[in-house]
Amino acid sequence: MRSLPLALVALMTLAGPAFGAEHVVKMLNKGADGMFVFEPALVKIAPGDKVTFQSVDAGHNVESIPGMLPDGAQAFTGKPNETLTVTFDKPGVYGYRCKPHYGMGMVGVVVVGTPTNLDAAKAVPQTGKAKAAFEKLLAAAK
Repeated sequence: MRSLPLALVALMTLAGPAFGAEHVVKMLNKGADGMFVFEPALVKIAPGDKVTFQSVDAGHNVESIPGMLPDGAQAFTGKPNETLTVTFDKPGVYGYRCKPHYGMGMVGVVVVGTPTNLDAAKAVPQTGKAKAAFEKLLAAAK
């Protein structure tokens, strides 16, 4: 009967943890890609993973953009200067922004599993530097 508990332990080890991985995106005044950025601006994760949007520099927030979420996904909004952790359960593309610095191109994308809503996310109208930033990010989201 000793083999049964060992087999159970082996099975549990192969199954992995019961929770998702954790990722960090920093909200910065200046980063590797310029001024007013999320770093990294593109994160590819698995369903169930968490992303912590870390408030590093003052004056930033993070919020999802209407139309840039998979069907049935929960919108999210953080307060200025607040670190926010979001669990992403639904596969697809999630576009987000810093509301005060959106016009300066402070936007980002989380891709969860397969980017099922990529065409819909690309169709959401954007303005200013955010438009160019999203074009680049969504092209790399595949």
